[in-house]
Amino acid sequence: MKVERIMTHKVAACTENDSLNTAAQLMWENDCGCVPVIRADGSGNVVGMLTDRDICMAAYTQGRSLMQIPVSSAMARKVISCKAGDDVRHAEALMRENRIRRLPVLDDNGRLVGILSFNDIAREAESERRSGAKEVTEQETIETLATICQPRGEYVPAFKAQAFVA
Repeated sequence: MKVERIMTHKVAACTENDSLNTAAQLMWENDCGCVPVIRADGSGNVVGMLTDRDICMAAYTQGRSLMQIPVSSAMARKVISCKAGDDVRHAEALMRENRIRRLPVLDDNGRLVGILSFNDIAREAESERRSGAKEVTEQETIETLATICQPRGEYVPAFKAQAFVA
């Protein structure tokens, strides 16, 4: 199955020069937790990705208003992407390898044409489970989610850390 079949075609995006306030507004109005960041020159080329967590952490660490912080200071600059004609299994492998939940979908010139989220894949797996199709399997989807959710380093959850304080 091709990515274009299940990707979101209408995607909200911001530019690298926008404020984090503008990006947060886009996320709120479009009910999404991530926006691709495109060049401010109007080319439509993707130069980064910005999540709601990126916005929160930038506000916290910089101690400034969202209106004062440019998207460029908080976005991830390494863009892992796919193409509309790619197989969904390839896109899912990219998500697993990079432990990410969303991939911007780009054309041959690097311009944004859509976004593929793990949610898109999970919904398709469920739909195919019901219909008996086998292009996107539940098992692959479970493996992708488990991989994406792996902790990045040594991490002690707060509830366990408190046990050592007593």
